Amino acid sequence: MNRNLYALLSERFPADRSATALELADGSRQDYAHLETMAGRYAAALRAQGVKPGDRVAVQTEKSPNALYFYLGCLQAGAVYLPLNTAYKQAEVGYFLGDAEPALLLCRPESRAELEAVADTAGVGLVHTMDAAGGGSLTEAAMALEPERRIEPREDDDLAAILYTSGTTGRSKGAMLTHLNLSSNAFALHEIWGFQPGDVLLHALPIFHVHGLFVAINTTLANGSSMIFLPRFDAEEVIGLLPKATVMMGVPTFYVRLLASHDFTAAVAANLRLFVSGSAPLLEETFQSFEKRTGKRILERYGMTEAGMITSNPYEGERRGGTVGFPLPDVEVRVAAEDGSVLGTDEVGVLEVKGPNVFKGYWRMPEKTAEEFRADGFFITGDVAKIDAQGYVHIVGRAKDLIISGGYNVYPKEIELVIDALPGVVESAVVGLPHPDFGEAVTAVVKRSDAAATDEAAILAATKKQLAGFKVPKRVFFVDDLPRNAMGKVQKAQLRDTYKDSFAA
Repeated sequence: MNRNLYALLSERFPADRSATALELADGSRQDYAHLETMAGRYAAALRAQGVKPGDRVAVQTEKSPNALYFYLGCLQAGAVYLPLNTAYKQAEVGYFLGDAEPALLLCRPESRAELEAVADTAGVGLVHTMDAAGGGSLTEAAMALEPERRIEPREDDDLAAILYTSGTTGRSKGAMLTHLNLSSNAFALHEIWGFQPGDVLLHALPIFHVHGLFVAINTTLANGSSMIFLPRFDAEEVIGLLPKATVMMGVPTFYVRLLASHDFTAAVAANLRLFVSGSAPLLEETFQSFEKRTGKRILERYGMTEAGMITSNPYEGERRGGTVGFPLPDVEVRVAAEDGSVLGTDEVGVLEVKGPNVFKGYWRMPEKTAEEFRADGFFITGDVAKIDAQGYVHIVGRAKDLIISGGYNVYPKEIELVIDALPGVVESAVVGLPHPDFGEAVTAVVKRSDAAATDEAAILAATKKQLAGFKVPKRVFFVDDLPRNAMGKVQKAQLRDTYKDSFAA
């Protein structure tokens, strides 16, 4: 049996391929026959360009139906899909290309000139374009070809995607995700979230991220149902479209912004059977406010790049605010001490996970991969957690030095390296501070050589040139010295406490 994710999903497409796959913001619709045709054309284009099964394909394009179909075409051709955040700058993309060595880069037309230079340095032989409407050089090539019908045979353990997750040392790691990792997650979520014929997902998430691509899209395609496919989240637009949907998946920021609108009412939300939140912690205040406004309880779940979804509050049963529920079917979780000893009920330690969803390892980093796994196969997530007497998992902190801002992972070391290299900067420390909209705001605390050496505007301007926008600090504070412990380590907890009210509503 072909274990290619696309083969497994297509088995679940509606028998009548004229059924709607996507409804767009302008009200137009694209059916499953069109989806299959376009995926087949992109698969044919990849093969015509010489892309072989197992070759990596890097993608940095705007969200569009064709960008989705290209993802499916990559799967169909047996290529390894490597999505890149559209906010990444030239130097960031250059690192990913040099590390992954893709056979092809698909980018925005306006980025082609600058990215061709880094692609050439990385040995990437093919650079194609796709614009926000889905047009571009690769689409032109694909439209000239007959759709490929053959789905490249893949085994469970073959790579389907590589997603880069930044490291606390500053070097990004490529998490290798297999066809089994992605299919097991999609089918488990389809089951536990009660997907049913006629469901309509409102999709306003980006598709370079686990949540928008693998959770939302794969699960909906596994149901053979339709998506209202929006290029981005706009609260008023979403409010207008919610009555047509039955399911919505979002980050906490989405729900905060909906609640900020007087137009978001119980009547608007009445047709929705399920609101899912993830990618960042959902404040219990937001959970309670949402239920009070709509009468519906948000279902919070927990996952990460390396394992997709790991736990979920129950669809049927009590959804507890402040918890992330129970492990998915066939997934095991435990809380362990630093030495690996398993802890008991309500004891706080690091969450570890094992199951078919857990990634194959870090691309070309066997030593780092070995460090992150226990001898019995459990992956060390780095998230601090406890499991209560009823089995609910509580995420209580992060062992790794991580900020989650607007649903995106931000690793302070990467930003500190940029700031520390600037003229007039002696040393910096980057922390996340509470923010009413983003959850956490990236904030830099800087020691400079003297007051005239640099200022906040100069540091922000420099980081904007080198880093994706979501990594750029919202504020920069200056200190005479950074606080340290007896071992000389910067005390970031003290900095977070000192500046905790900086973004108070």
